[in-house]
Amino acid sequence: MGYTGHRPALDVVLEGLRRLEYRGYDSAGVAVLDGEGGLAVERKAGRLANLEARLDEVGRDTLTGGTGMGHTRWATHGAPIDRNSHPHRDTTGRIAVVHNGIIENFAQLRAELEADGVELASDTDSETAAHLVARVYDGDLAAAVRTVCRRLEGAFTLVVTHVDEPDKVVAARRSSPLVVGVGDGETFLASDVAAFIEHTRDAVELGQDQIVTITKDGYEVTDFHGEPVQAKPFQVNWDLSAAEKGGHDYFMLKEIEEQPEALANTLRGHFADGRIVLDEQRLADQDLRDVDKVFVVACGTAYHSGLVAKYAIEHWTRLPVECELASEFRYRDPVLDRDTLVVAISQSGETADTLEAVRHAREQKARVLAICNTNGAQIPRESDAVLYTHAGPEIGVAATKTFLAQIAANYLVGLALAQARGTKYPDEVAREFRELEAMPAAVQHALGTVDQVRALGRELSDSKAVLFLGRHVGFPVALEGALKLKELAYMHAEGFAAGELKHGPIALIEDQLPVVVVMPSPKGRAVLHSKLLSNISEIQARGARTIVIAEEGDDTVKPFADHLIEVPAVPTLLQPLVSSVPLQVLAAEIARSRGYDVDKPRNLAKSVTVE
Repeated sequence: MGYTGHRPALDVVLEGLRRLEYRGYDSAGVAVLDGEGGLAVERKAGRLANLEARLDEVGRDTLTGGTGMGHTRWATHGAPIDRNSHPHRDTTGRIAVVHNGIIENFAQLRAELEADGVELASDTDSETAAHLVARVYDGDLAAAVRTVCRRLEGAFTLVVTHVDEPDKVVAARRSSPLVVGVGDGETFLASDVAAFIEHTRDAVELGQDQIVTITKDGYEVTDFHGEPVQAKPFQVNWDLSAAEKGGHDYFMLKEIEEQPEALANTLRGHFADGRIVLDEQRLADQDLRDVDKVFVVACGTAYHSGLVAKYAIEHWTRLPVECELASEFRYRDPVLDRDTLVVAISQSGETADTLEAVRHAREQKARVLAICNTNGAQIPRESDAVLYTHAGPEIGVAATKTFLAQIAANYLVGLALAQARGTKYPDEVAREFRELEAMPAAVQHALGTVDQVRALGRELSDSKAVLFLGRHVGFPVALEGALKLKELAYMHAEGFAAGELKHGPIALIEDQLPVVVVMPSPKGRAVLHSKLLSNISEIQARGARTIVIAEEGDDTVKPFADHLIEVPAVPTLLQPLVSSVPLQVLAAEIARSRGYDVDKPRNLAKSVTVE
């Protein structure tokens, strides 16, 4: 977070950091320039509350001035302790730097600095930037930052201040998020617009390898070589209330309950004149007709949405689809060419592994379509087309509404391909879209299970492990349910394709082990339904405690369910949109019952901007 303007910088920066803490919370720090040659820095390991307690201890009046910056950290280089917390200063104390990302050649740079007699005070890669800027500074901070950035390798956002230029903040970005907020007599910098949304909705995108200098009167953008760049302004279309809990116990529960609206917003405007339309297409119908293979690349929850996409796209288009973990994609030398479509899914649009997968695909001449929730992020900018999910801000680190929005966007991509390739007639595409349009109401119906599932979560909170089973599109749902429980409750949880149970995992079944089963519809997938009933019978006979998610009216499952959670009946391919909801609630409530912070699980950050 960076700020310069007419308000006390400390107040603005701390307020922004509270809204950015979901991005990292190993430590926090602030720096404020007083305009008279003073640069005050305070930092503290742990949550932001620890820093605020430190500020109360030293006296907040020791950090006065209208220019400042701050940082919440997710540790990469150096343990999360006070001396590794940001901001970092040069040896004279006249320059301060905060940094997101990883400087990959920092060991070489550190050795160079130490050879020059510089004593580094931390174990971080970030501190090297402060000393490098100090070494080349000659009265022009932006020029010094440009010089240093040309030497840095890796992904980084840098924010830099100097006591000799107290009314300026300079920032740089490469493959790591940074956005400018433009107010009246004040200007902001942040990793996310949530940090300054209370003050302005006028924002500016920064591109790859760009430097911005902000003053209270505005901003100036150049590339790393000093050439002026025309930045792209945009309006933030949500307000401060969207980033508040709205009376819920935690953000994640609020965001779970916002899923019908997120789905509706994702679908809105994507069917016009009888056709599926995407946001920023830049791919002609002929490009889509030429596609002979699809790769879906993503990480974590987004990857699970991609597994659902595989079922839908193959069914609707008859194209082969491979779903790949983005972190593995470019390292295994995948077979790509001009007729390959790579669908890159990332909530933030800045996920480092996915971004590098996109770049690899582009190098191989493949076409790339991004699915993203963040306007103007790096992955959409480097793709041939983009479909924005419009789910709104998601504060909870564990993805919920963005997951459902990604699934819906995947369906839109599948229908766009089917439309262009003629594998579905226009009336069939229209029918499928109408079924999608009915899903926000179905998810609202599924939210009727929240109280029942929260009670069950409290009951299961002492369990040592939980298994999740599914078949067809229920398998990715099972994987996502297990991931949520690992993320939030720090429990052993595994998701399995139910047909694999007898090939090994059944050995894990023991008395009272909770097993969550995602049942397919008895109408849409009757064969799979009967087979999964057999799987449940096998685990029940071995003493497992069965929690079954089934569609309303499926009476055949009742004898096999110790706990039955009913969700509305929907078309088979769309079932993940309703069956995921109770699994999100279950994980959150188990975690809460175990005393954990649901919105900020340990060791995790919302946006993973390093490989």
